[in-house]
Formats: sequence, C-alpha cells, structure tokens
Amino acid sequence: MPNFSQSGPRSTPRPSEPRGEFVAPSGPVRLRGTAGDRREEVRPTGALRATPAPVRPAGAEATAPSPELKGSRSGPARDELKICGLAAVRARFARDPNSIMRLFFDLERSRQVGVMSKVLAQAKKIYRCVEPAELEKIAGSIHHGGIVAVVAPAPLRAPTVDDLRAWARRGESLLVLDRIGNAHTLGAVARTAAFFGVPRLVIPDDAAAARPNDAAHRVAEGGFEHLEVWRVPGLAAFARELVDAGYDVVGAATRGGKLGGPKGGKPGEGSPAVRPKPIALVLGNEEQGLAPDVAAHCTRLVTIPGSGKVESLNVSVAAAVLMWELIGRRG
Repeated sequence: MPNFSQSGPRSTPRPSEPRGEFVAPSGPVRLRGTAGDRREEVRPTGALRATPAPVRPAGAEATAPSPELKGSRSGPARDELKICGLAAVRARFARDPNSIMRLFFDLERSRQVGVMSKVLAQAKKIYRCVEPAELEKIAGSIHHGGIVAVVAPAPLRAPTVDDLRAWARRGESLLVLDRIGNAHTLGAVARTAAFFGVPRLVIPDDAAAARPNDAAHRVAEGGFEHLEVWRVPGLAAFARELVDAGYDVVGAATRGGKLGGPKGGKPGEGSPAVRPKPIALVLGNEEQGLAPDVAAHCTRLVTIPGSGKVESLNVSVAAAVLMWELIGRRG
C-alpha cells in the first residue's frame, strides 16, 4: 500500500465522521481510513476497527469527488449496474476486472475476495467491507449474496448484416427473445444459454422487453459474462435478415409446430452430407407468445409435446428444453 507521509497542512476530520475501508486482501480483517467523497461514506460497526485517514503529501493531486459515486447506495442509477452474488462478481472480474468501479462485501465474503481487493487497490478504486444492512441498501435487494460489484452497463448495439453473415459462416447459434418482459426470466434464459455455449442473445428495442438489469444479472449467476447482448429495432425484419444470412430461424410456438426439422443446408433436404444451418432460436412473450409478424418470418415453428394438462411451459424452462434439443445435441 502507498506510504503517505505528513507534509504540509491538513484538515482534521470531525470525530463524528469515522470512516473505514477494507484493505487487507488476506489474513485478519483490518480497516484504514480513506480519502474520498463523503457521500459514499461507510461506517464500520461491530468488530471492525477504524483508524484515522492517511495524509496525502502536499502538492500531490487531490482526489476530486467522483460523479461515479452517485446512486451507489439504494435506488437505481442509469449509468450503473449492480452485480450481486459471488459467482456473478467472480465471472465479471475474470472477464473484465477494469469494469468494476466499486466493490462492497460483508465480513464473511471478505475472506474470499483477496485477489479482487488487491487489483482494486492498485487501481485506486473503492472496495469496502460493510454491514449486511448497508450492503442491502447498496444492492437495492436483500438477495445480494454478501457481495456487490458496481459496474458500468455495456451499451446494447444492433448487429449489421455483415455481423450476421460472419456468425452464420462460423456456425454460431443465436437466441432471440420476442418481448420477454420479466427480468428474472431474462436472467434464467441467459444462464441456460451460457451453459449450452450460445454466444449471443438478441432483444428488441421495445418498452415491453426486459433489459439485462440488476435483477437479470443476479438470476443469471454470471451467465451474462459469457454472452453478447444485442438490441434490434424490429424482430420481424431481423428474422428476415437472419434467413438471408443463412440461419435456420426456429420459432417456439405453444401449438402447431413440430420438433425436428431440416438437417441440411436447405429445408427439407435432410442430407447428412450437407452442413446444417446454424440455429437462431426465437422465444416469445410470456403471455402472448411470438408476435404474428415474427412467426411469419421464421423458417419453421417448433412445439414441445406435453400431456396437455397445462397449456405451456415457463419461458425459461422451454428455452432450456429447446436449446438442448436444437443446439446442445449438435455439440
């Protein structure tokens, strides 16, 4: 850690404002003071011990209050994403450690984040051990799993025709969600897609469609770290572009479709010598299913056969069954 020696005048913090930051990545937990924006102040309690803040040398560049700190406690922030749970945070750290702006954890998790703490310390980023109640405020949920990483959300871009053709040439499958409105369902589908190695997920630019927000990331358990998420203005036109690019666009229907289908490069050929087209699986809205114009532009529709005692499966369950049947078996 930097050794700041006293040089020049300094302001003495008021006794009523103790501050603490977890800095020991391994071994016994200890706390030291931190110079930062008081809006992000975390007061350790219980067994945690606070010591006065170190003095910054005179002439050194002052640490200006960071605009990143806004909204890092309770309440949503448009430019921030809260990733909760050890599996999800570890997955983000493994993929892109620099994307983590701040890290908060409870005493139990503090023994499992040594490497992350060291990296954040080297980058002079905030990482703190806080009480469970404070962690709940930061996460905005009681389901935080003892750790929260605050990151900047990735921008959602639209793929070009060249992108689609390149994906198809490489035989890469694709998952398309037609107005899936529940963030938990989106997270569950993302987790399954990552499990089966589906590299990309596409959602429409529609107010009814869930975004990969805090709740979706929490349910995905790190699944989003293995997926590229894209957004398109209209799914019907996008389905047409997928067909033109060489995809077998398979729509999930509650009735009328069949499992199975063309095995070769052209529908109906069924020749084992012909390389199968990559699959673009399209899943519909929880209540209404596929939009009619989207279904009309699919190359075929599939329906999971059941007993008939209930109309359909939950979307995330249907996604798992169809990804195994259409994509997983090919691997």
